[in-house]
Amino acid sequence: MLKNEKILITGPAGQIATPIAKALAKDNEVWGIARFSQPGSREEVESWGVTTRKVELGTDQFGDLPQDFTVLLHLAAYISPGNDYESAIRVNAEGAGLLLSHCRSAKKAMVMTTSSVYAPNPDGMHLYKEDDPVGDGGLPGMQTYGISKLMEEGVARTCARLFGLPLVIARMNSAYGDNGGLPSHHLETLLKGETIRLRSNPNGYSPIHERDIVDQVEGVLSAASVPAAIVNWCGDEAVSAQDMIAYMAELTGREAKIEYYSAPFAQPGVACDPAKRIALTGPGKVGWREGIKAMIEARHPEALV
Repeated sequence: MLKNEKILITGPAGQIATPIAKALAKDNEVWGIARFSQPGSREEVESWGVTTRKVELGTDQFGDLPQDFTVLLHLAAYISPGNDYESAIRVNAEGAGLLLSHCRSAKKAMVMTTSSVYAPNPDGMHLYKEDDPVGDGGLPGMQTYGISKLMEEGVARTCARLFGLPLVIARMNSAYGDNGGLPSHHLETLLKGETIRLRSNPNGYSPIHERDIVDQVEGVLSAASVPAAIVNWCGDEAVSAQDMIAYMAELTGREAKIEYYSAPFAQPGVACDPAKRIALTGPGKVGWREGIKAMIEARHPEALV
């Protein structure tokens, strides 16, 4: 883990950033910026030893936020249903550029994007490599997300070169764990006895547990360079949503009901090749079956049979 650094984390109360901020605050001076729109979220983050500031990403209004951070972890994102592309581009793309300019003196920076930047491949279990074609992944229900995060990558790459700022773009896959994530949404639907809706069969993922994410921060960050590096931040194993749901059903004694909906312009799956990340971090420690069971134990222990 990183030690003795002055670290800025964006979105510290978010699903992915929360365990990272908690872990890094033990041995570093950690600051966190966000809107903190949820009541009590700022106080909770500060209880971990994180210094906070309210900042609206997408503006250049950073107030008294210092500029002498040694490490920047830009983990926040604008994720919203609907077609408000203007807000998505302003926050995700322009916001990244303004933030990187503010932190241009850092030794290293990470900008977290998403596997949804890859152009759709008809194979639902295709393993996307970092040099695969990109485009609009057509994420159902969040149509502005993939394209605005791809624009964010372009802005970030430009900033790395303009400022001489070593940067890694981490394309996050399906993060999950005690703090939630897509598999937890499927779990909630399963436990309610409702039908889970998927966009393809198979619907592939490379899920990564939050414990592995925390362990791998320093390794992924070590790839930071000028020009910027790109790394798939994903689990070691590719698995379909169908198989994960079937395992949840087995562990909880519930019946899995799945239906499919039409998403002709969306990626059938977002499984990724982990080879580059493994070379940086070593193999993950939490297999998907172990991770799914741990997630259920943390979130719904009463449901296990």
